[in-house]
Amino acid sequence: MADAKVIPFDDDRARRRSAPRGARSGDGAAVPLPAQGRGAGEQGDEGAPGSGQGAPGSGKGASHGGADAPRGGEGAQDPAHGGGGLERRLAKGLAFLRRRVTGEYEVDDFGYDAELTDEVLMAMLRPLYEKYFRVEVKGIENIPAEGGALIVANHSGTIPLDALMMQVAVHEKHPAGRHLRLLAADLVFTLPVVNEIARKLGHTLACAEDAAELLGRGELVGVMPEGFKGIGKPFGERYKLQRFGRGGFVSTALRARAPIIPCSVVGAEETYPMVGNARTVARLLGLPYFPLTPTFPWLGPLGALPLPTKWTIQFGEPIPTDGYAPEAADDPMLMFNLTDQVREEIQHTLYKLLVRRRSIFF
Repeated sequence: MADAKVIPFDDDRARRRSAPRGARSGDGAAVPLPAQGRGAGEQGDEGAPGSGQGAPGSGKGASHGGADAPRGGEGAQDPAHGGGGLERRLAKGLAFLRRRVTGEYEVDDFGYDAELTDEVLMAMLRPLYEKYFRVEVKGIENIPAEGGALIVANHSGTIPLDALMMQVAVHEKHPAGRHLRLLAADLVFTLPVVNEIARKLGHTLACAEDAAELLGRGELVGVMPEGFKGIGKPFGERYKLQRFGRGGFVSTALRARAPIIPCSVVGAEETYPMVGNARTVARLLGLPYFPLTPTFPWLGPLGALPLPTKWTIQFGEPIPTDGYAPEAADDPMLMFNLTDQVREEIQHTLYKLLVRRRSIFF
């Protein structure tokens, strides 16, 4: 595998995406999709129904019978326990499989598959979120019910589980069931299997072009400016934020006039305590680092299991950008000040959460 190439988020060059643009349907025609996260019955930019909470194909509420559930009256059965509910779920599952086999499903031009995400991928991540890491979410009300916003978070944990848990937290806890579209490093899209899953989940390249397009559609966009410097730092530097770059994410938010929402994640640092880095192995594999933890690689596959730490994810108050003039996006001093403001807010919140934490595991 070639050496991993990390392209900074503030690189404004237009780059080709690794997934073909255009949605899929039964005849292979391209079908543009609207921004995700709208409520049921609302129309997107193209006039198609949104895919927010309660929309067709949404995982939230669909498993509880939805609008087709029997309503009172004699002979009505509880959809969660009656035979009618089981039959409906079976029919829904078969219909889902039929659409998968025949190709009668849609993806947007980034490769995002809303139905697969809601029905399968979120269902697979939910036990990890609810039972294993027992994630506690704070400040979800700071995320707007509609419109674009840029969520900026710290990054840690050796393996980017924090990004996935943040995505589940937004979808599960937000009243509108919004989807978070994460910006990821190039390495993610060069790995087999991981590339396809990331695209289906709505992830895209961490470049200004893709971020601006998503924000322009009214999407929630997530970025972790520390990149590999944060996720691959040694355990001794846990919860100490690394450099945030030159403020590319601030420039993109200003141009889109989208609010910036700081996000602090506590608990991810201890899932894989990185006590060493086998740099020679990392170079041979084309990776930015090769972690050595108290259990990996010494215990083999068992050592790859993350520790069941207790997580807290807190979304801070939005920092508005719509009050700045259009040319503000090219002001380097403003970029520096806003970047520093976001970084300091995240770091300060991390310290507060750590002081209140009773235990790493409880």
